Amino acid sequence: MKATNVKPADGKLGIMVVGCGAVATTFMTGVLMTRKGLTKPIGSMTQYDKIRVGRGKDKQYLHYKDIVPLADLNDIVFGTWDVYPQNAYQAAVYAEVLKAKDIEPVRDELEAIKPMKAAFDKNYAKRLDGDNVKDCKTRWDMVQALKEDIRNFKKENNCARIVVIWAASTEIYVPYNEQYHGTLAALEKAMKDDDREHIAPSMCYAYAALTEGAPFIMGAPNTTVDIPAMWELAEKVKMPIAGKDFKTGQTLVKSGFAPILKVRNLGLNGWFSTNILGNRDGLVLDEPANFHTKEVSKLSTLETILRKEDQPDLYGNIYHKVRINYYPPRNDNKEGWDNIDIFGWMGYPMQIKINFLCRDSILAAPLLLDLTLLMDLAARAGRYGIQRFLSFFLKSPMHDYTKGEEAVNNLFDQYVMLKNAIREMGGYEADEEID
Repeated sequence: MKATNVKPADGKLGIMVVGCGAVATTFMTGVLMTRKGLTKPIGSMTQYDKIRVGRGKDKQYLHYKDIVPLADLNDIVFGTWDVYPQNAYQAAVYAEVLKAKDIEPVRDELEAIKPMKAAFDKNYAKRLDGDNVKDCKTRWDMVQALKEDIRNFKKENNCARIVVIWAASTEIYVPYNEQYHGTLAALEKAMKDDDREHIAPSMCYAYAALTEGAPFIMGAPNTTVDIPAMWELAEKVKMPIAGKDFKTGQTLVKSGFAPILKVRNLGLNGWFSTNILGNRDGLVLDEPANFHTKEVSKLSTLETILRKEDQPDLYGNIYHKVRINYYPPRNDNKEGWDNIDIFGWMGYPMQIKINFLCRDSILAAPLLLDLTLLMDLAARAGRYGIQRFLSFFLKSPMHDYTKGEEAVNNLFDQYVMLKNAIREMGGYEADEEID
């Protein structure tokens, strides 16, 4: 490892997860089991991926931890908020994602992870009925209560650093409104005025985290930190932010497969995507207002990869439809179907069909590990504001849309961004050479 200006990963890292459901408990259990040598963190880039550094005779392929100082899994301490009071062990059993043999060895550790009362507004997730909720009169009161939670958790667990990550349900769609979201002053005023229409509970979590010196990651498609006011706050407190929406199943396929059509110069008439799932996320998304938030996130992928203005003959008239259906018998076992209508030489039509039987939380868990470790790294490297190099892990990557900036959704372009950020923080030269 080269000498860099990145601060070492000394002391404990507190990972505070908003939501103690299937995704969070699968993530926590996997980390705890890995620490005991009882499982392997498969799917995690930070634990398995190797990056080339150097060129010619100096080139080497190294794990991330050999390039940059990552926090050790043994130094992680978990905290969480949830509308349901069940501890992480009870929540993991209820989720029915993991088998008993993969939970029981760390039962004591999971039972010790008890959710703090959530900052919650039922209007933002009508299908949830939990009562482990803070009694806050205003949105500003929510912020102050959450700030106190973070301070207390950090002190009680002797943590050197904190990262906050949202793994809770998708909120109803809150469109960007310049009057309330355009500046930090406007956002703070809306919070103090208890503007419940324009200030979602997730914004209170993000504001509290950043002002307590904790990076914040938005793992749902919620607007939350994807507004200029939050960008201003992140710049002011010099904290990194990232979002939005974990890239797990269907969008992972889409962001990897669409580039095949692009580089082969094949045309696309339509792409129909549908999902069935039966977990709590599916229940919340069964509400049309919550699904709309997810829909906006998922629809953005194709249009930035297959650009009609660049290739009107190929992509000028794409019909793109996304559906999510709540189907309780499947629980966390999600099934995604993609019907892709393409055309080739002389316009002759062809079809591609993809059927992905996946496990939602199994795909999401390594993303939580990678995002939290890399955000902690970014903070220690002095990086702040939007962390575009984390686009690889996210469905709808953040970008400054006020300046005409576009999201990078091509999986392979995202991977180059990720590798180069790791190289640069490790004191190596960024490059785009084929590995």
